[in-house]
Amino acid sequence: MWDIITNIVPLALAYTAPLLIIALGGLYSERSGVVNIGLEGLMGIGAFTSALVISKTAGNLGHTAVYVGLLAAALAGGIFSVLHAFASVTMRSDQVVSGTAINILSAALTVYLARSLTGSANIQIVSGFIKRDVPVLSKIPVIGPLFFREAYITTLIVFLIVVFSWFILYYRPFGLRLRACGENPQAADSLGINVLKMRYIGVIISGVLAGLGGGIVITTYSGEFSPLVYSGLGFLALAALIFGKWNPWGVVGASLFFGLAKTVADMSKLFEGLKGMPNIIFNTFPYVVTLVALVLFSKNAAGPKAAGEPYDPGKR
Repeated sequence: MWDIITNIVPLALAYTAPLLIIALGGLYSERSGVVNIGLEGLMGIGAFTSALVISKTAGNLGHTAVYVGLLAAALAGGIFSVLHAFASVTMRSDQVVSGTAINILSAALTVYLARSLTGSANIQIVSGFIKRDVPVLSKIPVIGPLFFREAYITTLIVFLIVVFSWFILYYRPFGLRLRACGENPQAADSLGINVLKMRYIGVIISGVLAGLGGGIVITTYSGEFSPLVYSGLGFLALAALIFGKWNPWGVVGASLFFGLAKTVADMSKLFEGLKGMPNIIFNTFPYVVTLVALVLFSKNAAGPKAAGEPYDPGKR
């Protein structure tokens, strides 16, 4: 049993990393007052960009191309998110409709560009991140084999970003201003805070982190971009955001929970008593768990009060 646990937990962390960073991106956007259900599309943009950049530069840059691909994924996600920011903040369009449009546009655009640039809807990368033991920490009894053995460097990076985001959002003026814009934009405006600017920043950070999440998917457990990259990870991230009550540490817990559910479903064949069950049960298990969790806990989850409400400075 211990061997199974030590196999499941590292895989769960690998799946949790992109889910967590995408959900954290959604947190920035919604804390600023803009609902972003376009996380799935922004993640896809990042996945496509990282795969394309790595495949084109690996011959010259070697393993450095993987890091360049991640940076390109984050940049592409941030640039593409400006569309959502413009529609939601400047034009004051319905934010749910705008996010849905981002998802649809991204899915079509990335597949079209992949076929145009490479001749195939799939883009494989020749190298990605390799699992490694974390020096010293991997030797700690119990904790080491679970969390620091056979780990991707991206998992460590994601958790460092979470700690940094928690500090910024709750202990720095920028975070206080951002959260004020999501709770009471009129009061924030009266104090001299540029609400529209802060919302733009929140959405763009959301795009950067979602794009980075897509890049992590490609460079860790996926290894290629394909239309199947749009498999609902962005929507799971939204569920983790709600389940985590728009708090960084709550989002960490929710992402770990959903990541574990996904990993257990993928490794179900290791359990003797489950080998005869249809695959569809295991394929749907993470999403069923997500729905059940939202039904049970979302009633008490209150998001930012002004999230989803366009702000017009002229009506203050």
